Amino acid sequence: MADTVGDHDCEYLATLDLDGTVEFTESRREQYGGDASPHEPVTPDAVVEAASTADVSAVLAGANERGIPVTPRSGGSGLEGNAVPVAGGIVLDTTRIDHVDAQPDDLQVRVGPGVVYDDLNERVAQYGLRFAPGISSGDVAMVGGMIANNASGFNAVRYGETGDHVRRLEVVLPDGEVIECGQEVVKSSSGYNLRDLIVGSEGTLGVVTEATLELVGIPEHKRAALVTFPTERDASSAVSEIIRFGVRPGAIEFVDAPSVELLNAYSGLGLPEKPTLLLELHGNNSGIEEDVEFVESVCADNRMERWETADESEMDEIWQARRDALPAARAYREGWEPLVIGDVVVPISKYPDIVETVSRVADELDILTTCVGHAGDGNLHFTPLGDPQNEAHVAAANELNERVVKAAIDMGGTATGEHGVGIGKRKFMDREHGAGSVRVMQQIKDAIDPNGIMNPGKVLPDVES
Repeated sequence: MADTVGDHDCEYLATLDLDGTVEFTESRREQYGGDASPHEPVTPDAVVEAASTADVSAVLAGANERGIPVTPRSGGSGLEGNAVPVAGGIVLDTTRIDHVDAQPDDLQVRVGPGVVYDDLNERVAQYGLRFAPGISSGDVAMVGGMIANNASGFNAVRYGETGDHVRRLEVVLPDGEVIECGQEVVKSSSGYNLRDLIVGSEGTLGVVTEATLELVGIPEHKRAALVTFPTERDASSAVSEIIRFGVRPGAIEFVDAPSVELLNAYSGLGLPEKPTLLLELHGNNSGIEEDVEFVESVCADNRMERWETADESEMDEIWQARRDALPAARAYREGWEPLVIGDVVVPISKYPDIVETVSRVADELDILTTCVGHAGDGNLHFTPLGDPQNEAHVAAANELNERVVKAAIDMGGTATGEHGVGIGKRKFMDREHGAGSVRVMQQIKDAIDPNGIMNPGKVLPDVES
């Protein structure tokens, strides 16, 4: 059962005239205690299922007056405890704010935070458009959470992160005031960029209730291949060279041999259990064939063992298997779980080094660890597996995470590329940004949220008294 904080009087919620609903029952509150991460759930004191911007404003205004913590939530698919209500209080669920207003002539769409990523792309596909970042949890992840964590995925190497496609935001501040951030244009030099301040802030500054997102055209041509290599360094070196030589694939995913083994067992793919790249090249003209030839030659120079082209139906199956990497890890052995879900990014030239670092540290600690990654932008995910009740397993997983994250930062990288800081990465903020920059972040937080109600316990380290 989830831990319960339970010392906040949220009865005022019952007096509000909301379009949505308020839940106080224990069974319902427990459903909102955790997210998809391994972090321990905490039962909130109340849950509000907001159905409008007015709902969000009223709830925040009342909570701010009373000093009640509020944890914003959309799909709950976060992997760093971003939606765990560590201080109790109110979970503010925005999934019912799910309007979609496509504006294809301007290559954009207005959406509510409760719109599911895959559903959005299904809606705008009729115009030959899509919201491009691409994420593995696209069947459950929602726009609000994607903006809060600046999420990205398979297609980020070519199309960028969520924040690269956000033009305008409607945001409710902690005191209930509703503001607009950004404009519905491609660029602006007007004033401080509040839009980018909100993107990636993980609900610690306010709650997004509407977003205008840039859309891109669905590529006319796609070419795909599975490429296997004898070693992890060969595969990751090929990625580094492809990107350095100027090719921007639609997607380029690294999958290590243990991950392929787990995926074969889970999805029945029958792939060679070797370090593998999943490649997808996009284009609207014949130049795509030249890119394919060039990428194949780079892979050959890095000792590829096999280049297998795949048609669209085959790649759909393979990409689904890649999305199943986390479920496959969870299904590996009864009683075992992913103990940490790692997420680091390094400069592309350092990608082979960070892959080898994970492998070396896992061997030293004797803990089974799988690696997959959006390799084209230097992003690597590592997942140590073990029994969560076994103290030695948990200690080894945490030590591996600590050593890999510090190594990534020391290589000029970041502690998180897309999962967010959440609970688990706060302790690395000073190392990555420096104490001065973290102090400025805290000053911004204090100015916008002086009562500290917005998603406490996330992003910034605790302030020493």
